Amino acid sequence: MRTFEVVTYGCQMNVHDSERIAGVLLEAGYAQAEPGSQADVVVFNTCAVRENADNRLYGNLGHLAPVKQAHPGLQIAVGGCMAQKDRQVVVDKAPWVDVVFGTNNLGSLPVLLERARVQQEAQVEILESLERFPSTLPTRRDSAYAAWVSISVGCNNTCTFCIVPALRGKETDRRPGDVLAEIQALVAEGVQEVTLLGQNVNTYGVEFGDRGAFAKLLRACGGIDGLERVRFTSPHPAAFTDDVIAAMAETPNVMPSLHMPLQSGSDRVLKAMRRSYRSEKFLGILDRVRAAIPDAAITTDIIVGFPGETEDDFQATLDVVRASRFAAAFTFQYSIRPGTPAATMPDQVPREVVQERYERLVEVVGESAWAENLRLVGERVEVLFADGEGRKDAATHRMSGRARDNRLVHVRVPDQPDLRPRPGDLAEVLVSYAAPHHLNADDGLLSLRRTRGGDAWAARQAAAAPAGTLLGLPRLARA
Repeated sequence: MRTFEVVTYGCQMNVHDSERIAGVLLEAGYAQAEPGSQADVVVFNTCAVRENADNRLYGNLGHLAPVKQAHPGLQIAVGGCMAQKDRQVVVDKAPWVDVVFGTNNLGSLPVLLERARVQQEAQVEILESLERFPSTLPTRRDSAYAAWVSISVGCNNTCTFCIVPALRGKETDRRPGDVLAEIQALVAEGVQEVTLLGQNVNTYGVEFGDRGAFAKLLRACGGIDGLERVRFTSPHPAAFTDDVIAAMAETPNVMPSLHMPLQSGSDRVLKAMRRSYRSEKFLGILDRVRAAIPDAAITTDIIVGFPGETEDDFQATLDVVRASRFAAAFTFQYSIRPGTPAATMPDQVPREVVQERYERLVEVVGESAWAENLRLVGERVEVLFADGEGRKDAATHRMSGRARDNRLVHVRVPDQPDLRPRPGDLAEVLVSYAAPHHLNADDGLLSLRRTRGGDAWAARQAAAAPAGTLLGLPRLARA
C-alpha cells in the first residue's frame, strides 16, 4: 500500500481542500504516511496570494529532488492556486515533479499519479471551471469534533491586489439543503463545531437569486440538534447586511466572533484596491454588531504598503484600527502578484518603508488586542478544548482551546487522567490573566462537560493506537 503526505499552504479553503485530497487518495487505496516517515507520494496544496508561498514551495521542491533520487518510486504532486496560476511553469522549474493539478480537479489526482507512473512523464491537468462542487468528494477531516463546510467557491469581486477570482472562478453556491444535509451528517459523526466557508461567505445565494440566503442558513443551523458552535469566514464588508447581524444575535449556536477584512483604513487606498466600501461604512458595521452582540470579538485582515499608500493613508489605517478595537488582526506586507492590476500600478512603496509601517501597525494591533483581552479578566468563559491548538504542557498541566468568541485560552487542568478534558470536551473556566494573543485560566475547571465530540476524538485515537494502548476517558453522562 503506497503512502501519502499532504503539505498545505494558505487559507482555510486550502486546508479544507487538503482534507478532500486526503479523502480522494484514501478512497483510491493509499494510506496516510506515519509522522517522520518518507511518504511514497508528497502533495503540495499551494497558495498564490502571497509571494513567500511561492518561495516556500520551490524551496521545498528543491529539497525533495535528492530525496526522490534516493527513493525510486517517490511521486511529487503540486495542486492548488499556484498550480492553477503557473501550470507548466512548475514542471519547467522543477522537472522532478510528477503531477500538476488545479483547484477545479482535485478528484483527478489518483488517475494523474497513475498515468505519470505508467508513462514516466509529468502530467499537467488544469480545468478552467468546476465539473462538480468539491464537497461531493470524499473527505478525510483533520478533526473529529470540528469541521469546515464549504457553502460556495469562487469570487465575483475584482480587488486589484487579489488573483483568487482568476484562479477559482466566479462564485458558485451550493443549495441550502445540501449544506444542511452535510452538517447534519457531520453532527451524527460527533462533530459539534462547523465553520462555513466561502471566498465572500455573506454573498451566498447570489447564484440562485436569494440575497437573504446567508442569514437564513445561519438560522437554519440553529435548528440542528447537537450542533454546538457555528462560525463563518470570511464576509465582505460591502455585502454585510443587518439581517446577518440579527441572525448572529438571535441564533444561540452562532458564535459571537466576526472576521471582517478591513485591508486599509484609507478611503483613497480602498478605492484603488476596488474595495466597494469606505472606512465609515466599515466602522458602522462594527458598531451595529457590537450593539446587537456586546461580547463579540472582531478580527480582521490588513495590507500595508499597497501601491501609492502615503504616510497619511497609513495613519488613516492606524486610526481605524484604534477605533475598531480588534481582538486580533492578520497583517500583511503588500507583495506584487503577477497578473493583478496592482502589480503594474505606479508608486510602488519601497520595501524599507513597508517594513517600518508594518512594525508600527503590529504594535498598534497588539495594544488593541491586549486591551480587549484585559476586559475578560475575572469573567467566566466556555472553552472547547482542541487537539493541536496552542500548548499542552505536561509540567504545568495546561491544555488549550477556544472560547465562544474564538479567543485562545490556556487552561490549567487536573493531573488525574480521569478528570482531564479531552479535545472536543467543553468546560467553563475563569479568566485569570490576559496577554495580547491569549488568555489564561489558572484556577482550573469550574465545570467539565464530556461531549460526543470528545467521544469521537477518543475513538479516532483508539483506532490509530497499537493494540493494548489505553486512550481516552470513560464515557460519562452527556449534558
